[in-house]
Amino acid sequence: MFKLLLSMLLIQGLWAKDFAPSKDCKKCHTDIYKEFYGSMHANSTPQKDPIHNAIWQKHPQKKQGKYGCGKCHTPTAPKFSMPTEDSAKHQAGISCAYCHRIASIEHHPISNTNLTINTPRAYFGTRKEHIKSPYHKILTVGNNHIQNGNICMGCHSHKMNRYKLNVCSTDKNNEMEKANCVSCHMPKVKGSVSILHKTKDHTFHGFAGTHYNSKMLQKYVTIKLDKNSNGFNIEVKNNSPHALLLHPLRVGVLKVSVLRDGKTTKLKKEIFVRIIGKDKKPAMPWSATTTLKNTVIQGKEDRVVKYDFKLEKGDKVNVVLGWFLVNPKAVKKLNLEDEKIATKFIVFKKESFEL
Repeated sequence: MFKLLLSMLLIQGLWAKDFAPSKDCKKCHTDIYKEFYGSMHANSTPQKDPIHNAIWQKHPQKKQGKYGCGKCHTPTAPKFSMPTEDSAKHQAGISCAYCHRIASIEHHPISNTNLTINTPRAYFGTRKEHIKSPYHKILTVGNNHIQNGNICMGCHSHKMNRYKLNVCSTDKNNEMEKANCVSCHMPKVKGSVSILHKTKDHTFHGFAGTHYNSKMLQKYVTIKLDKNSNGFNIEVKNNSPHALLLHPLRVGVLKVSVLRDGKTTKLKKEIFVRIIGKDKKPAMPWSATTTLKNTVIQGKEDRVVKYDFKLEKGDKVNVVLGWFLVNPKAVKKLNLEDEKIATKFIVFKKESFEL
């Protein structure tokens, strides 16, 4: 039955042309819209994301007038069209209507493709008890791509460049039991799903990730201390099914310090990074041919960092795990010295251990 319904919805073509603007959702889905408005989905364009813009300015396609990034960054705009500030379709980013019209994911070696229904104002939802709306259709029967997290895999699965290097990959072969992209990055939070249908909670639409709301993901990473005769170990366990950092531009840092008798001793920082390059030198994603270095904590990995600092009774060990969205060594090359989001160290999780 669902396949028949889907075929009818897709009969005019696999790619939808007209999407309602996200601001249309604001009146009824007040809490959800507020979360979405501050998310990376709403701010995915070069004009709104300075890091994406810095990469785009150096991309070979810019000179060709071909915005290939738009497939995922501005999916409601015409294919390959240049992202302009006055284009409503570009500045819509990854809109509410777009995501909720994804019917299925087409898998390809280079990158996946989202297939959207071509029926305006017909959206896939998750709440079976909320199946009527005076403003749009809510499609729920038979399609569980939102519940199982596959809705994210059209853009967040993998990206292969022309040299067959997987530039950015999310390994879904190692799924957590009863968890997926949606359940982790879009958890249930307090607040009604709509003013027309009051509920105690709704699915978070701020999309917890490295940029914003990362503290929502803290529970998937644990930090422990193990004292021994030679010093101590800090154990960082990544309980998620994918690497702790996915994009090669990002750098993770583990900072450890010991407080003793009022004096703080900072120990050597541990760096987690994936460097892609060509001819043994770092290179941009489109020209990189290999991975030069990869120390990023992988999915389900238990990383142990050893310190030869001998602890004493009364010591307090402070541990901070966080990251830079842009590798500090690349900030100047990308002309991002004045962008706070590119130079700020983002604290993900802190732990203190008293002996």
